[in-house]
Formats: sequence, structure tokens, C-alpha cells
Amino acid sequence: MIRLGIDIGGSAIKAALVNLDTGEIVSDTIRAKNNIETKPHDAAANILRIMRKLDYSGPLGVGFPGRLVKNVLHKAPNLHPEWLNNDLTVFFEENTKSKTVVLNDADAAALAELNFGDPRIKTTTRAMFLTLGTGIGSALILNGQIWNDTEFGQLIFEGKRTMENVGAAAVKRIENLSWKQWGIRLNSVLEKYDFYFSPELFVLGGAISSSLDKFKRYLDFPEEKVIAAKLGNDAGIIGAAMATEKIV
Repeated sequence: MIRLGIDIGGSAIKAALVNLDTGEIVSDTIRAKNNIETKPHDAAANILRIMRKLDYSGPLGVGFPGRLVKNVLHKAPNLHPEWLNNDLTVFFEENTKSKTVVLNDADAAALAELNFGDPRIKTTTRAMFLTLGTGIGSALILNGQIWNDTEFGQLIFEGKRTMENVGAAAVKRIENLSWKQWGIRLNSVLEKYDFYFSPELFVLGGAISSSLDKFKRYLDFPEEKVIAAKLGNDAGIIGAAMATEKIV
């Protein structure tokens, strides 16, 4: 079965067709600009353009960077405030005329990694999946089950700074940090997560995860405790597409 997975992030919308049986992307990945200034209807228009470009009109899976409660967005600090308090399933269905399932973007990526990523994720009692991008997305995987809508990137690190203010991948770019400088910051974030949640395994996702070898030496954890997401930056797209299996 082929379905369209859409990964909405703080800097871009990415989408592709996915084979749900294999977890493989079977089309070009189409990107559209997205940021805190992008209003909901502009984002919906970009998704329609992507659908036309891929000649697709079936169900949609959308990974969204924010806290969702029964499909209603309650918090999304990296996106336009007009998104807040909307039922996103209703919004996307009205604007695309396609049946839609919406889930947290980190949950989508975790779903893909759980099914098609490193097998240790399934067998570990408590794994923490983190997407490092504009912010920090999170998912806890407990005995092979995803604990949804955690948003641990919004936890306070110190003072008024959140975890993602300190350790998101965007911080490295914005502050022009070296791998060592950023790796030390990320380590301080992981140490707090380790204290609060005691995960047996950290799985790092997002585009920067492909560069784990450049900063892993600055993470004060056993070698086997921190791994890169196998699906990298494609995980959110794949997991969003997988979520459409809920649509009858």
C-alpha cells in the first residue's frame, strides 16, 4: 500500500510517497518552506501543491510539531500562533479534501523507527527518541509501545531556558557552535533526561543524527546507550504515512 506522509517542521514541510509494507520512500521527497511566519492556510496550500506534484489524492498522514490533545493543537512554539486551538484533522480534511490522520511529529518518527529502525528499540524496556531540529521533539517507547505527545523539549533546563533552547540542532547553526561546543550542550540536556526518565537507550533523530560520529565523543554515556535513528530525516515522513493505516 502506498500512502503520502507529510512531516511539518519549524523550517520546512517535507512529504513523500511511502510503501507501508517496506517502510521505503518510493517518490521524490518534496519540500516547501515553513516557519513561524507561515499561516495555516498557506501551509495547506503548499500541501495541495505537493499532492498535485506527486499526483496523489488518497489519505494523508501528517506529523505536526506540537502538543495535540484529541487532534486539537495546544502548543507549538516554533509555528505561527494561528495554528493554536484548531482541530488539525478537521482543518487538513477541509483544505485538502482527503481523509487525514494527524500525530505529533516526533511520535511519527518514533513509529517509523520502532517498526523499521534499529531492532534494539523494540526490545528495550525504556527508550527515549529525540528529534533534533528547530526544536527537540520527543517520544518515550516503553516495552515497544509509544507514549504519545510528550514534548520534553519544552521542559525547563535552567532559568527560562528550555531543553530545546540549549540542545536543538538549530542552536548549533544560530550560535555558530563547533561540534564540541554543541556536543557538550547536548550532553547536558541528555544528562537531565537521563536523571528524570532513566532510559536504557537514547535514539537521536533529525538530519543532524547522520553526523553522530562528529559529536558522540562529547556525550558522557556508554557507547551503546546513544544511537542514531536508522531512518534519519526520513523517519517523520515514513511514520506519518504509516499512521494512515488507522483510516478506514
